[in-house]
Amino acid sequence: MITISLRPVGRNWGTISFASTLYLCPILDLLLAEIPEKMQAELRLGLQEALVNAAKHGNNLDPSKKVIVRFSLIDNQYWWVISDQGGGFDVKTTGGNLPNLDDVTPSGGSCDTDPTEFLPPDEAESGRGLCILHQIFDQVEWNRKGTELRLCKQLKTRPRLSLRK
Repeated sequence: MITISLRPVGRNWGTISFASTLYLCPILDLLLAEIPEKMQAELRLGLQEALVNAAKHGNNLDPSKKVIVRFSLIDNQYWWVISDQGGGFDVKTTGGNLPNLDDVTPSGGSCDTDPTEFLPPDEAESGRGLCILHQIFDQVEWNRKGTELRLCKQLKTRPRLSLRK
């Protein structure tokens, strides 16, 4: 079951909540409905990664636990806040093959320098998610408990041309 709370008048945030599942197509479609088409494929990948992590690793795919997503467009920035009802995790010690997690921190560090340096072996089934998120989103932050992820993508705007001569 999916629960949707659209933006009330005068409010910037909408909310979607759903029981932990890996069937995310309708949720992703809703979250991307107002996103420019040229940004959708990349953001779909990033949001899918974040939602799978919340449902699978956070809630252990327990259908009695919910994933809650708040979303908004504020000042040319798309924001998603994804919460799960799991026990949380310590991003500094849970990072796949990241040798020094000062490069991926709750305050929004990144794998910018050479993301392939942090990837697991090709045959590994997991371990790529944190770098994927940092490559796609402009801001990636977790709360201290590790149960809430804040993602931001800056909307690129064209410079305005002056009409004055």
